Parts: sequence; C-alpha cells; structure tokens
Amino acid sequence: MRNVRSDKEEKEQKEIAKATIFAASAGVGEETEQIIVVTTPDWNSRQARLQAFEKVGGKWVPALPPMPAVVGKNGYALSVDKKEGDAKSPAGVYFLGTAFGTATKPAGVTMPYRLVTRQDYWIDDKTSPDYNTWVHYEGDPKKKWKSFERLAIPLYKYALVIRYNEDPVIPGKGSAIFVHIWRGPQSYTAGCVALSEANVLAIVKWLDPKKMPAIVQGPESFLASLVK
Repeated sequence: MRNVRSDKEEKEQKEIAKATIFAASAGVGEETEQIIVVTTPDWNSRQARLQAFEKVGGKWVPALPPMPAVVGKNGYALSVDKKEGDAKSPAGVYFLGTAFGTATKPAGVTMPYRLVTRQDYWIDDKTSPDYNTWVHYEGDPKKKWKSFERLAIPLYKYALVIRYNEDPVIPGKGSAIFVHIWRGPQSYTAGCVALSEANVLAIVKWLDPKKMPAIVQGPESFLASLVK
C-alpha cells in the first residue's frame, strides 16, 4: 500500500515536470528562473489554481504552496482573440512587470514598486495614445479620456503588472492586466488574476527581478497543447 507521503511526492514531481514543459515550450527563455502557472479546468472557468516554481540548480522546484485564484468573468481567451471589455484573461506567457499598491512598499520586496496616488490611472480608452499605459494626471480624467481605470482602489493595495499587450501596444486588444487582491474565492475579475491579500503579498515578496519572472496562464488543455 502506497503511503500518503509517496503519493504527495509523486504528484509534486508531476507538477514540476509540467512546469518545466510549460516554461520550455511556451517561450520562457533560460534567463527566466521564476514562473507562476495559473490554470483553469476549461476556457470558460473563472476558478483557477496558481503555482509558483523556481529554478534551483538547473531544476524547477515548487517555491510556494498552491494557491486558489480567480480569473476573468468569462474565463480565458487567446491574445489573438482577446478584445477590450471581454472580461477574459489573456492565455499565454508574459513577463511580470512592476509591483504597485496603495500601501507603502512592504519590507522584503525586491521587485520595482510604485506607490499609487489618487492621480494615477490606467488608460483603457482604445482611441487614446495612452491606451494600456499608467498615467499620472493632475487634471480631470473625464475630460482627457473616454475610459480609464482608477488605480487607487482597495483591490490594488498590493498588485503586480502582467506585461500583456505592450510591445507593441495594440488598441482594443486588452489593457490593465494585473495580479491583484480578490473580492473573495467565488468572485471573478475583468481579465486579471486575483488572489487573497496574503497570497498576493507572498508572491510579490517572493519575486526577484534578477530572475526574469514570467507568468504562464490558461486552461489546462491549452497548457498541455504547448508540449511539442
């Protein structure tokens, strides 16, 4: 009879193997030594599982316990199909950018960190040259943009930019994609990945910009299809 420990170790090794395959075949280069993998059961699911892996001695190992997460209200979409306002998270592989928040930079954070003010906005007006960028603006945003997102909100007490649709920025392909705090385990996002405050903070503290962290996300079937 197999014991619980050996079953757990076997499962862990399978997860590590999947992470290695995802990282290699999804386009994550050798310079990346930290990856976050966010999976859902299918394209339409908003309930997700987040795992964090780190390369140690040339091998991927779990870095944090698996975490429950939520994604877009309407699940995932491939970047080629994603549109502004579709309430879908972008499936694919993306580098992680600056951390930010309404709270001061937590001790132990090595990622670049930007403190949010009431004059900070992320622009989702696809007709604006500021589309999908963070803008600090002292004037009335309603007179400058048709649509924008205020960054000084409770869900962004701690958050992290997912570098989606930025090189180049394509108008209408989606904007303001972050890792941030959820409203609850049964909630959803407009296209971001959300977790409990404690878990967001744990991720932000774990990430190391020198390790070129990336996120690999999508339905389990999609990630499996990345295997060549």
